[in-house]
Amino acid sequence: MTPLAAAEPGPKTGSPVKLHDKQSESDHRELPIDKVGVRGVRFPIQIRDKAHAIQNTVATIGMFVDLPKEFKGTHMSRFIEVLNAHGNMVHVENITEILEAMQQKLKARSAHLEMEFPFFLTKRAPISGMESVMDYVARFDATAFGEEIDFLMTVQVAVTTLCPCSKAISRYGAHNQRGTVTVQIRSREAIWIEDLIALVEASASSELYALLKRQDEKAVTERAYENPVFVEDLVRNVVLRLKEHPLVTWYKVEAENYESIHNHNAYACIEMGV
Repeated sequence: MTPLAAAEPGPKTGSPVKLHDKQSESDHRELPIDKVGVRGVRFPIQIRDKAHAIQNTVATIGMFVDLPKEFKGTHMSRFIEVLNAHGNMVHVENITEILEAMQQKLKARSAHLEMEFPFFLTKRAPISGMESVMDYVARFDATAFGEEIDFLMTVQVAVTTLCPCSKAISRYGAHNQRGTVTVQIRSREAIWIEDLIALVEASASSELYALLKRQDEKAVTERAYENPVFVEDLVRNVVLRLKEHPLVTWYKVEAENYESIHNHNAYACIEMGV
């Protein structure tokens, strides 16, 4: 048996091992990639909150850059390095810094950041005044092309709609349903998420609540009955309010009603410039 001491010596303890950088190799296919990076990253963040200064939540994040045709791949770990280096407080200025850091660290011309998270509001029932927490979906999509920044904010708001046709032809009531309004905007300055939610809720037959006592339920259903809207009315109502907002420069509004008497949904959309 060969003595252990006679075995071929390995690398010296503590000596650096040079690892090959496959991503930096050249690629022969001559095809640039528009967006490459990481998606589905779960990360704790703090969002500016109009009522409480900050709100803690958890975001699902995507981070991407362009890849020139000369390179085989990008360095995925660097996206996570950039994210962790900027902490967990998110606001418009912070997002710009993250995009610029991605451009610099990954030597990219363009950088993209997508961030979707639950946003919570405490609401009071209309009659009893009892408080409950409602959740909404908010999303930031930001892109840097060179030094130019594009920022898109999205909110999804659940509402109640009551059918005007059903009310007009029925002797005993009218069918209503829950619907979802998705609003995307670009703006000259940052707009509070809460304000965009309120704008949407004011455009529906009624807003929703997590907690309603009997007197509240009566008030909410009667409010919806007195304010019937088609899905077409809903998107138009939202758009009219967006048009009056001094900071909004672009919008896309989608509404989808989960019909209560049909086996399909009703849908409408208005996009600025289309």
